[in-house]
Formats: sequence, C-alpha cells, structure tokens
Amino acid sequence: MASEQNPLGLLGIEFTEFASPDSDFMHKVFIDFGFSLLKKAKNKDILYYKQNDINFLLNKGREGFSAEFAKSHGPAICSMGWRVEDAQFAFDTAVERGAKPAEPAGTDMPYPAIYGIGDSLIYFIDTFGADNNIYATDFEDLDEPVITQEKGFMEVDHLTNNVYKGTMEHWANFYKNIFGFTEVRYFDISGVQTALVSYALRSPDGSFCIPINEGKGNDKNQIDEYLNEYNGPGVQHLAFRTRDIVASLDAMEGTSIECLDIIPEYYDTIFDKLPQVTEDRERIKHHQILVDGDESGYLLQIFTKNLFGPIFIEIIQRKNNLGFGEGNFKALFESIERDQMRRGVL
Repeated sequence: MASEQNPLGLLGIEFTEFASPDSDFMHKVFIDFGFSLLKKAKNKDILYYKQNDINFLLNKGREGFSAEFAKSHGPAICSMGWRVEDAQFAFDTAVERGAKPAEPAGTDMPYPAIYGIGDSLIYFIDTFGADNNIYATDFEDLDEPVITQEKGFMEVDHLTNNVYKGTMEHWANFYKNIFGFTEVRYFDISGVQTALVSYALRSPDGSFCIPINEGKGNDKNQIDEYLNEYNGPGVQHLAFRTRDIVASLDAMEGTSIECLDIIPEYYDTIFDKLPQVTEDRERIKHHQILVDGDESGYLLQIFTKNLFGPIFIEIIQRKNNLGFGEGNFKALFESIERDQMRRGVL
C-alpha cells in the first residue's frame, strides 16, 4: 500500500521502451541478449520482447512521441513503465508532488504518464503479473514469434541516469520528493584523464536503484560525451541481474555483443582480496569480469561497449552484496577511457 515512505505505491519496473531510427539493429541486439519477440501492440507498431521479468518494448512507429524522441536523441530509451498499486492514484499523487503530467494525446500508450529524465516518460502500470497484464489485454500474438534461448537475465537491477553538470541534485530531488527514493551512496570517481560524481538512490519498495552521474573536469569525460551524442540527459545504461554471470557470458559468445576490456594485471591481486569467490577463476579472467565485495559478500559485473548510440548494458551477479562495484571504479574508468581513445574521443 502507498505510505509516507512510498507515496505512490511503487512496486518495481514493468517495461523499458526503446525507439530508434534503426529498429532492425535493436531487434538483433535484443535477440543476441536472449530476449524473445512475442507480441505486437494491437493499435500501434510496438513490439514486445521478454526474458524472465525483463520486458522490452520496441516502438517502430514513424509518428508520435517515441518517433519524435528518436529524432531528437537517436537510439533511445524513450519511456519506462513502473508498477504501482493504482495507476490513477499514482499519477494524481505524482502531479500533486510536483511532477509534470503527460497529456494522453501526446503519448503512444494508454496509461497515465509523467515526464521523467530528459523528458522521457514514466508510465504508471497497475495490471501486471502472470495472469493479468498489459501484454494480455493490449497486445496480440505474432504469427511468427521469435523464440530465443534465454541467457539467464532475470530482472533490471538498476538504471543509471546521466545529467548535466550542476543538475544532479535537481534530479535526485525529483526521485526523492515525488517517488520516495532514498540515498544509498555518493561516489567521486577519477580515471587517468576524466572524472565524474555519482549519487545512487534506491526505490521505496527496494526493487531497483537509480545512480545519477554528473561529469567532472574536462568536457571529454564519458558523461559529457553521452550528453553530446544523446542531445541531453537520459538513461546511460540498464543493468541486467543474472544468477550465473559466467553461464550468461558463455551463452553470449559468438553474438554481436562486445564488452569492455580489462587489463590482465587486474587479476593479479583481485582473488587475494576476495578469496571467497567460488566461480571458476579462469572463466572470470576469460570473460574479463570485474569482482568486488567485502567480508559479507561479493558481486561480479561486466559492461558492454556502447550499443544503442551512447547507451550500454551492465550484467551483474550479486552474492550477498548490494553495492555497485566501488572497488572496480578505477579499472572500469580506465577501460572506458581506453575505449574513448580507440574511438577518437580522447
């Protein structure tokens, strides 16, 4: 139920909607990640992909909100659907708490919505689950669905926002004041040539997090590169949670998905720092997986190279650890800088 701590009755993420001038490429990437294409919206050119509790919508429409969003941003995450107990109540309460409402005529789907990061949309969805959901009522089966072998991705662990310098607090307050998100951690991260600060928030129901990144120092850092290419703030990456990252990456070998490289020296000491790691260490090295943790637990994570414009995917496995891989920030940052150098950004 909605409460002082969870004023909108937020219950998690229902879907992520993508739009792109090249929807065929996005389709291929979704398939390579192990998503199955199952349905199409009844009255719109919107495709529905699924893997466990991750739902993707690919909007192929040439008119409407998503099409205009893609014209402005290129390949984009143009909206998300967030689960709530009562969609109309959540919408009304969000507007009362300062959110900007989206007019129904200006959206592509028939659900109450407000404007979020970078004028993307957040839809409120109150029909979800196995027996009663929007895909059963508002979508229809495809004559030729594309059924794909899953890669073990269970749910969206977190989604990261990139924002302009000086606006991180504004967006943190947006999530805190309207939805009831709470602060988890604050980071100040530096590589060799670039830096950023990050403010991580957790949803009031505890189901997902939103770190907010702001560039620091020169304008060639990864955040400003994103903002320039994306033409504004938005979702930088989604993190897929898996129960077995090695098996997931084994299953992805031979696909189009490329991950950032980690210098071999990283593995000289990491297992001395974290001797409790039980996964095959040679497979961890083979896939260049990052490892972080403490005495209570650890996590394993890896990041793809940019996939859709400046947007990428993180894959994460948690073993009694709720962190974000703080111990890996330096190695990750240097890996991103090497990728920027290869692409001529630095």
